[in-house]
Amino acid sequence: MSETVIREVANGVWTFSRPFARYGVVPVGGRSTAIKMKNGGVWVLASTPLEPETKAKLDELGGVKYIVGADAVHHLFLGDFKKAYPDAKLIAPKEAIERHGDKNLVFDGAWGRDLPNTRYGFEDEIKHRFFSGFVNKDVVFFHPDSKVLIEADLLMNLPANEQYSKSRASPKLPLFGGFTPTSWFHPRFLWYLGKDKEAMRRDAKTVAGWDFEKIIPCHGDVIERDAKKAWEEAFKFYLD
Repeated sequence: MSETVIREVANGVWTFSRPFARYGVVPVGGRSTAIKMKNGGVWVLASTPLEPETKAKLDELGGVKYIVGADAVHHLFLGDFKKAYPDAKLIAPKEAIERHGDKNLVFDGAWGRDLPNTRYGFEDEIKHRFFSGFVNKDVVFFHPDSKVLIEADLLMNLPANEQYSKSRASPKLPLFGGFTPTSWFHPRFLWYLGKDKEAMRRDAKTVAGWDFEKIIPCHGDVIERDAKKAWEEAFKFYLD
């Protein structure tokens, strides 16, 4: 039986949440997110395996038109998605492309390589902000119609209860127990991993200005309420 939890978090926004342990030890969970676009296509942040249940739901939503990698390390399954949806545009940070094992995989765009104002085709429905100053070169996405923010490693909300809800393994973090945006450690974690502080300030403030009500992280539970407060707490050293 599949361990992936598939649900509609907001109108037209679907998550695919499953267990994943970093280094095989730390249970951070994994999540892909799909948005059904107005033209009938599907935009997907691809960060989990394209197992049959996931593909069936994506096909039901209308077929994938855009496949995105959210940062330098969320690239493992991009090739599988592209193989299943060869006509979809594939876009990821330059560092993800460099790390990906299949050097024959063709990317249609690369954050950090393309000009900052490059448009990839989904911008009328989904905004994006590339955090060039963050160690993992993350991209944050915002879907104004649903007021949902989607991101990978910039903000975590652990333990990953939903992602482990079909697993026999425990979502509890060794030693820490939890790692939420409002914890004392999260803003310090972001400060330490921000390699260009001015760029981080610029991009964190831009995202803080968006009108979002929920945050879908790749790691940990979806933040269903007080999402703006969660962002501001996690990035407080950059927003002060």
